[in-house]
Amino acid sequence: MATKAEEARIERERKKAEKLEAEKKRMYGMFTYEREHSGCAFICGIDEVGRGPFAGPVVAGAVILPKDCDLLYLNDSKKLSEKKREELFEAIMENAVSVGLGFVDNERIDEINILNATYEAMRQAISKLTQKPDILLNDAVTIPGVDIPQVPIIKGDAKSASIAAASIVAKVTRDRLMVEMDEKYPGYDFASNKGYGTAAHIEGLKKLGPCQIHRRSFIANYV
Repeated sequence: MATKAEEARIERERKKAEKLEAEKKRMYGMFTYEREHSGCAFICGIDEVGRGPFAGPVVAGAVILPKDCDLLYLNDSKKLSEKKREELFEAIMENAVSVGLGFVDNERIDEINILNATYEAMRQAISKLTQKPDILLNDAVTIPGVDIPQVPIIKGDAKSASIAAASIVAKVTRDRLMVEMDEKYPGYDFASNKGYGTAAHIEGLKKLGPCQIHRRSFIANYV
């Protein structure tokens, strides 16, 4: 007869197995768009982070996952913990066919506006890929000036594994950069807020004025 401790262990293992199966089922759904375009050898997910912050660049990610990709837990980067994003970043970089990143800085954002800067970052990311994609799965947008077929998907980072991977790569890359910027430009709490307009960031702006990486077109009401 099983002891209470053994019964508890068996129950934990059962629940763990159930969660794993549920995650595998969810991930199968996350590859729906990829299966719809299975005739394409190289499918690339595109996403960006950093459209809303007061400071720092907008960063775009482009990720081509292998056909037999078996990564779990890919999701919209905003729905993942920092620890899980970091873990998945390493797994994506290790397993992806190719990864490209694009950066457009605050001065360029002020010059051409955030939407055009986002497109520019996405084009950069695509150009950095070592393998040209056959098709792009984009988070919501159609990128002008690109000669590759595109499929815009609303909330694509929560619906497509490839876009989710791009979201994670872009988010982790930008977050790491903003932590570095906190050391270079102290007083704005960049390590915590990543350039977004938190109370601590606004207080720093009012006290210190803008620094070199602030988007002047975003902060007119605070300085």
